[in-house]
Amino acid sequence: MAANRDDPLLLLSGHHPSSSPIAVSDADSYLLDGPQIGSASGSFQNDGVLGGGAYDAAFINESDYGFARPDFRESPLVGTVELYDRHVFLCYKNPQVWPPRVEAAEFDRLPRLLAAALAARNPAMLRQTRLTICEGHDGTETSNGDVLIFPDMIRYRRLTHFDVDTFVEEVLVKNGVWLPGSPEPLRGCYIFVCCHGSRDRRCGVCGPSVISKLKTEIELRDLQGKVSVSPCSHIGGHKYAGNMIIFGPNMKKEVTGHWYGYVMPEDVPLLLEQHIGEGEIVDFLWRGQMGLSGEEQIKTQELRFKVHGGSSMDRSLKDSTQTNEESGRVCESQMRGEGCCRVNGDFSCCQNPMLEEKREDPPVVPNFATETKKSSKKPIPHKNSGKGVGPRRVCSMPTWYESWEREDTYAAFSVVMAAISVAFAYKCYRQSS
Repeated sequence: MAANRDDPLLLLSGHHPSSSPIAVSDADSYLLDGPQIGSASGSFQNDGVLGGGAYDAAFINESDYGFARPDFRESPLVGTVELYDRHVFLCYKNPQVWPPRVEAAEFDRLPRLLAAALAARNPAMLRQTRLTICEGHDGTETSNGDVLIFPDMIRYRRLTHFDVDTFVEEVLVKNGVWLPGSPEPLRGCYIFVCCHGSRDRRCGVCGPSVISKLKTEIELRDLQGKVSVSPCSHIGGHKYAGNMIIFGPNMKKEVTGHWYGYVMPEDVPLLLEQHIGEGEIVDFLWRGQMGLSGEEQIKTQELRFKVHGGSSMDRSLKDSTQTNEESGRVCESQMRGEGCCRVNGDFSCCQNPMLEEKREDPPVVPNFATETKKSSKKPIPHKNSGKGVGPRRVCSMPTWYESWEREDTYAAFSVVMAAISVAFAYKCYRQSS
C-alpha cells in the first residue's frame, strides 16, 4: 500500500533497492546555539546561526499551522510509517537552532558525519535503521553527543566526530559494542515529539504545546524517571503534526515503537493512561509501528478491532463523544441558571456570579483519561473525520435575564397585579363616595 507521506525520511537500510547510498538531502540537520562546548576539537563547534536555521514560533499564525489548521485530522493515519527495524537518536542542541536539512550544517561535524557514515554503510546493515536528532543539553540526562538506540534500549555517551566511523561499524553494522564507550541500559518509556519548526511550521507550532502538556501530566502523575520526553527533529509526515513516537516495553516485555499523529495536548492524558499505563493502543491517533510495513500496520489494527471489538477506537471516540454531550447539557443548564460549564472533567470560568451563593460546586477530581489543558487562547475546533475529536462546545457568560428564575418572575408579577388591584379598588371607592 502507498502510504500518505509528505516527503522521504532518513531511512538507512541494507535492503534498499538502489545499489547507491540513500541520499541524505532530506535528512535532519542541526545547529549550535550556545558557547563552544570544547568537546573533541569541534564536534559541536559552530556558534553561528546559518540561514534558515533560526525559528521563532511567535511569528507563526496558529490558525494556519496549529491544531485549527484546515487540514487537521483530514487524512487517514494508519499505515503511514515506513518499514524500519532500528531507530538511532543523536542528542544534539535544540529545535530552535536546527536548520531544515543536514547539508545546511556545514560546520557542525558530528550530525553531518554521522548521517554520511550511516548512508555510506547502509548496504552492510542487517537492520533498516532510521536516524533522528533529539534535544541535548550538557550536564543533563541527555548530553550533546549521546546516542540512544531502540529497540535495543541502550545509550552511548559522548560520541564525537572522531569516533563516528568506528561507532557505526562496530555498533550498527556488526551489532557489537563500541569499545571506547560502554552501553548503558535505558529503562521506562521514551516519548519523542517532532518540534522541527525550521523544517515545517506545523511541527514547530504543535510539537512544543504537546511537549509542555506531557511534562505537566508526567509531573502530576509522579512519573518522573519512568517516562522521558524529548523534542526531536523531522520524522516524516508533517501534515500529521503533532507527531509522537513512544518507545517502551509492552505487556510481553517486548520493546515496541508506536507512532501517533494529530496529537493534541488534550490527548496526552489518554495516551499516558491507555498506552503507557494499560498497554493499549489509542487507535484513532495511531499511525503505525516500528518493525511493520504499511500494509501490516493496517492488518494489525483490523485484527485488534476483531479481537477486541474495536475497543481501543470505540473507547477513545466514546470519551470524546461523552465530553461533547456533557458540554451541551451543561450549556443548556446554564441557560436555566443552574451553574457553570464542565468540559472534559474540568470546570471553566463561566460560573454565574448571581448563583454562587445559592450553590456550592463539588471539588473537581481530575480524570486521568479525559483531563484537558486550560488555555487562555481562543477555543480550537477539532476536525471530525471519524478519527478525531468532535467540535468543542463553547459556553457564554449568562446574562441577568438568563439567571432570573421562573419562580422569581411569578412572584414579581403577582406583586404588580396586587398593586394594580388595590389601586383600582381604591379608585372605585372614591368615585362611589
